[in-house]
Amino acid sequence: QVQLVESGGGSVQSGGSLRLSCAYSGYTYSNGRMAWFRQAPGNEREGVAGIDNGFTTLYADSVKGRFTISQDNAKKTLYLQMNSLKPEDTATYHCATGHLGLFSQLLLPSLYRVWGQGTQVTVSS
Repeated sequence: QVQLVESGGGSVQSGGSLRLSCAYSGYTYSNGRMAWFRQAPGNEREGVAGIDNGFTTLYADSVKGRFTISQDNAKKTLYLQMNSLKPEDTATYHCATGHLGLFSQLLLPSLYRVWGQGTQVTVSS
């Protein structure tokens, strides 16, 4: 069974930092493509950051320069370091893994087959 479990969410003030973790077990596409997505109540799921081959990254414009995605296969963990957090970052964050594809589609939810349960991030002003 492939399983992804997120952790590290919480409540912080604007300008604060959090590091989300996504622990994966079983066979995954972690050697190919993984990503973080977020969804606020009433909003559509949004691609935040993706990583191909554990190296090449792509970020949503809204988080560039503030968030960093990384992967440690030895620890079987995907990370999302979030700095300079804003209230607009408030959402439930999910990690996911899937097949490699076009780099331009790295943040497209339909490319991902396995999803974690999510962890809540709340940023107050």
